[in-house]
Amino acid sequence: MSGLLALLDDVAGIAKVAAASVDDVAAAAGKAGAKTAGVIIDDAAVTPKYLQGFAPARELPIIWRITRGSLFNKLILLLPVAMLLANFAPWAITPLLMLGGSYLCFEGAEKIFHVLFPHASHAIDEDMSIKDPGHLEEQKIKGAIKTDFILSAEIMTIALAAIEAPTVWMQAATLAVVAIGVTLAVYGSVALIVKMDDVGLFLAQNALTSPGRGLGRGLVKFMPVLMKILSVVGTAAMLWVGGSIIIHGLEVLGFGWLGHLIHDWAYAVGHAVPEAWTGAVEWAAKAAMDGVFGLAWGLVLIPLATKVIGPVIGKFTQP
Repeated sequence: MSGLLALLDDVAGIAKVAAASVDDVAAAAGKAGAKTAGVIIDDAAVTPKYLQGFAPARELPIIWRITRGSLFNKLILLLPVAMLLANFAPWAITPLLMLGGSYLCFEGAEKIFHVLFPHASHAIDEDMSIKDPGHLEEQKIKGAIKTDFILSAEIMTIALAAIEAPTVWMQAATLAVVAIGVTLAVYGSVALIVKMDDVGLFLAQNALTSPGRGLGRGLVKFMPVLMKILSVVGTAAMLWVGGSIIIHGLEVLGFGWLGHLIHDWAYAVGHAVPEAWTGAVEWAAKAAMDGVFGLAWGLVLIPLATKVIGPVIGKFTQP
């Protein structure tokens, strides 16, 4: 009997340790996931464009296939690489973060440049041409998964840099939780966004009450506005996150003057307003300056990416 009680006591102790570990993983995952907010917003804003032109019945199956591809990217391809980097080449994390941040700056700046100076693209025209629906669906899914791979790599690297775990297993578990949570949040949101107009149309046509039909009509009218808002927010988030990653990376590499200057300016702006608003205004000022730097860096990268890097990659990837 005493042996049984001792065994139960040991089991209870193990359960407490396991529960504490789960709590630690959840807390670390929440902290790391918050660091990736800008990239998550951009991911959710980018994905719906891959569903344009498809029948409503194909939207959810396409989203599910992209979701599976995203989980494969994060858990099978990127998680092992991230763990190898963290434990055998931690010095490479900052340069990789800066590379990903540069990509975000380039993407955000290119979107703004295209709005200010519209320009046609033969590749885009070819991509939007009418083709066999099944073949087009496969192409769109592959394109979405490729884009997701880049954004997922940035998410995983940012999360890895934010994780403070005592063991490699807890680090891996935390990163896996972040990967799954982010993927479900992004593509669950995308599913809600792309089906919301269908819900609105159904309510507008079938609701039993006048307020219900009015709500449906309001949803149908609001969805295009929401898509535009998401596009703007996503672009701003790309520039903010990308700029802040570059600035922080420069500080880590020993070039901290720009980060210190932005901090001092944000501090001055924050303390020029009533104390109740100091924290929010200081954060907003820093985020805005990070975003302006991200835009400037992205504009510098546009000719480099389009005239040099893009053609070089094209030579090796074209059949």
